[in-house]
Amino acid sequence: MNIQSTTKRLISWLSGALLALLFGFSAHAQDKVIKMGSITYVDTLPLALISKKMLELEGHKVELTTFSEQGILFAALAKGDIEITPNYLNYVNIENWKKYNRRLEKVSVVTHGLYQCLVVPSYVPINSIEELNSVKEQMGGKIIGIETGSGLYRETEQAVKAYGLDYQVVAGSTPTAIAELHSALERKAPIVTMLWDPTWMMAKYDVKFLKDPKGIFAPPQSMHWIANKGFSAKNPHAREVLASIYVPIEDVRAINEQINDGMSMDEAIDHWWKNNEDLVKRWQVMSSR
Repeated sequence: MNIQSTTKRLISWLSGALLALLFGFSAHAQDKVIKMGSITYVDTLPLALISKKMLELEGHKVELTTFSEQGILFAALAKGDIEITPNYLNYVNIENWKKYNRRLEKVSVVTHGLYQCLVVPSYVPINSIEELNSVKEQMGGKIIGIETGSGLYRETEQAVKAYGLDYQVVAGSTPTAIAELHSALERKAPIVTMLWDPTWMMAKYDVKFLKDPKGIFAPPQSMHWIANKGFSAKNPHAREVLASIYVPIEDVRAINEQINDGMSMDEAIDHWWKNNEDLVKRWQVMSSR
């Protein structure tokens, strides 16, 4: 066998090996699954589902895992069990951010406007947290709470101290608090509990946020995409897709109302998607390769 023939065969073999390597890398890249996590809260999960749909439209595979506690979600994100999550950082999850931020990165803002505070029925004759002690007997000296791991519960405990409220904050769950609020409204009874906007409850229930002159409760907040450190560099196109997505807070509220009126979460997301095809097309242009 002459040298020229041997050289041709070697070049042919190297070319084949290189093509196999490239195709293998391409197939591996396409098979990569982006591991998304979301808290189950109704102001957050719709945004995760819309974003999942958008990432999949752009050719990415996405696996969504839901969590009932913020602390568990952030621990999973820092550990790498999930790679991205939409979440509020400014105030609601500032402690979790401080704990894990060296292993995380902020990607982009996905919505803005969350507000949470104490509420009372509109027929209760007070308008400020400062006035709560004046109706303590009617309220039974209790503030009906939600999950203790929530930022809203933590801020309520701070407000009790800051305003010198002679109240017990009752730990519970969001469904329990909603049930107690619904029952009180039906009976025209006084109650003070925790609520937030966007939620269908602010549209359905005749309640009002109490004024917070001391500024204990956070002002309207932004929700960010948060990722493992290095996610954007490793997944540049997925990062561009996420950065193109912005859903108005009013849309989140509307999705919540539709779910409360009988739609499933998936049906409400599909309904939003069909009504926002032009917006989705603009997202595609913004995230183009």
